[in-house]
Amino acid sequence: MILVDLPGHGRSPLPPGRLTVEGMACEVDALLAHLGEGPTHVVGLSLGACVALALALRVPTRVRSLTLVNPFARLRPVGTRGALRMALRALLLGTAPMTTVAGLVARTVFPRPEQAALRAATAASLSRTSRRAYAATAGALAAFDARAWLADVRCPTMVVAGIDDGTVDIDAKDALARAITGARLVLVPDSGHVTNVDQPAAFNAVLREFLAGR
Repeated sequence: MILVDLPGHGRSPLPPGRLTVEGMACEVDALLAHLGEGPTHVVGLSLGACVALALALRVPTRVRSLTLVNPFARLRPVGTRGALRMALRALLLGTAPMTTVAGLVARTVFPRPEQAALRAATAASLSRTSRRAYAATAGALAAFDARAWLADVRCPTMVVAGIDDGTVDIDAKDALARAITGARLVLVPDSGHVTNVDQPAAFNAVLREFLAGR
C-alpha cells in the first residue's frame, strides 16, 4: 500500500506555478513510475478522488481500478446551506487563522456529537496546512471539470457515497457513476463526506469485495 501526500499537503511541498488537479495526477504518475509500480488499484477521497480520476483519464495504463470516495466531476455546493458554507470558508481563508478554517471544515465533515474526537483530529491535521497551499488546492478544485471525459474511463470503477454527505450532493455522485461505463455506485448509510473514517468497517468491506480477483 502506498499513501501519497499530494502537493501542498503533509510533507509534499507546494510546487511553483498554478496548482491543478491534472498536475497533481502527473505527480502521482511520476511517483508510481519512480517506485517501479505497474497498473495500480487507486483509491481516493474527495480531492484524492479527483486526482485519481484525472490519473485514469491522463494515463489509463497506470490505473488497474478506481475507487472514488465521495467524488465529483465538477464541484458544486449542496443547496443554499452548502453555498453559504463555501462562501464563509472563502471569507475565513482570507481573514482568519488556519485553525479557524480547519475548525469549520472539521465541523462540516464530522458534525455529530459522538464524532468529537474525529473532529478534533481533523482540525489539528488541517490546521498544519499552509494558507497558501489550502487556497491553491481550493482553486484547483474549483477549476476541475471532468464531466465531458467520464465516458473515456475504461478501468473497473466503484463510487462510494456517504448518504449524509454535506459537501458533495448525492446526485452529483450518482451522475458521475452513471457516466462511467460499468461503474458501480455504493451508498453507505449514516456516513458523511469522509466515509472511510466515519464508517471504516462498511468501507473496508466494500473495498475488499470490489478488489477481490481484480
